[in-house]
Amino acid sequence: MRSKDIIMDPQLIIVAGREKSLLRRHPWIFSGAVATVKGRPASGQTVDVLGQNGQWLARASFSPKSQIMGRVWTFDAEQAIDEGFFERRIRESAGRRKDFESASNALRLVHSESDGLPGLILDRYAGVLVFQLLTAGAEFWRETIVGALRRLFPDEAILERSDVDVRAKEGLSARVEAVHGRIPEQVEIHENGVKYLVDVHGGHKTGFYLDQRDSRLAVGAAARGREVLNCFSYTGGFGLAALGAGAAHVTQLDASAPALTLAERNRDLNGFAAGSMDTVCGDAFQILRTWHKEGRTFDIIVLDPPKFVDSKASLNRAARGYKDINLCALRLLNPGGRLFTFSCSGLMEDSLFQKIVSDAALDAGRTGRIVRRLTQAGDHPVSLAFPEGAYLKGLEVLVD
Repeated sequence: MRSKDIIMDPQLIIVAGREKSLLRRHPWIFSGAVATVKGRPASGQTVDVLGQNGQWLARASFSPKSQIMGRVWTFDAEQAIDEGFFERRIRESAGRRKDFESASNALRLVHSESDGLPGLILDRYAGVLVFQLLTAGAEFWRETIVGALRRLFPDEAILERSDVDVRAKEGLSARVEAVHGRIPEQVEIHENGVKYLVDVHGGHKTGFYLDQRDSRLAVGAAARGREVLNCFSYTGGFGLAALGAGAAHVTQLDASAPALTLAERNRDLNGFAAGSMDTVCGDAFQILRTWHKEGRTFDIIVLDPPKFVDSKASLNRAARGYKDINLCALRLLNPGGRLFTFSCSGLMEDSLFQKIVSDAALDAGRTGRIVRRLTQAGDHPVSLAFPEGAYLKGLEVLVD
C-alpha cells in the first residue's frame, strides 16, 4: 500500500511547515502544530497524522487536554496499533536490557518515547513489575498493555503506580493498583554488590532511582576511606554504595523520616556496622548552613535534589535553588574533596547547570574541575530523535 492511498479517520492535519519534526521522527505533536482534527477521536484514541498535502506522516495517540496533542506510536504506515504492536514493542524493549542484568536485578524495561511506547514506564524489581501510564494514549490501551505483560512475564507480580502529577495534564486521575500476583510491602534488590529494600507501593518514582545506577558506582569508586555526606538521600542509595566500596563513614541527610528509617534497614541488610552511618532528618539547605558555621567538613558530598524545574516559568527560581545548595555544599568540602551534583530537571540544560555550579564555586571561593559528566543509566536510553529524553545530568567535580 502506498502512503498516498491511505485514507483513515480520525486524523490530525498538521500546519504547513510544522511537519518537519515528524519527518525527523520526533514523537511529539504540539497543539499549535495541528491545523485540523478530522473526525471525533476520543481521548487516547489512535489517529493518523497527515500533512497539508495529504502525505501520511505518522500514527499517534490523541491527547486533547494536553499541549502535546499527539504522541507518535509509529512512523510506519503499514503498522497497526493493536495488541500485537504493544506485545512486540514491550518484548523488544525488555530484550535490549540483557547487557545490564549482571549489574542488578532491578532495571527499567520500557522507557516511554525512547523505546517507542510514549507514556509507558515499566520497571522490574526482582520478581515484581511496576508500570506507570503517563499519557492519554497509554491509558487508552491499559487493558491491552496489562494483557501483554501477563503473557510476556507470566511469573512476575504486577503493580500499577500511575500516581504521578503529569497525568493531571492529560485529564487523568491517579491510580495505584495491584494487577497480578502478590506484591510484598518491600522488595529486596541487589545492585553492584549492594542490597536495597524498595517500597514499590509508595516510594519515589516506581520505588527507587534506577536511573542513578552508574552514578552510585562512580561515587563508590571515589569513596574508599572517605567521609561522605549524601544529601537528599531518600533511602540511602548513594551512601550505601559508598559504604559498600569502603567509605570510612556516611551521613545520610533527608527531609523524610520514613525514608531514613528504610536507609537504616538497608544498612543492616548489608551488614554494615551501625556506627558507619548516621541519619539526619531535616531541611538540607538549613542544615548545611549550620554545619558550615560549626566548621564541619566532608571529603565527598552528593547532591541529588528533587526536580526544581517543572515549567519554563520556574527555571529562574530553580536556578537560584541549585546555586544555593551547591554553594552550601562547596563550603563544606575538604581540599581535594569531590562534589557529585545532579539535576533531574529536563528543562535544565547541561550548559546552564555547569554555569550554576561554577557560579556557586566562585561565591564559595573554591576552584573546581569537572572530572566526569554523569547521566542516566543505559536502561534509560535516549532516542537520537528525542533529545528531551536526556533529563538527568550530573557532574563529578574535584574541588581545591
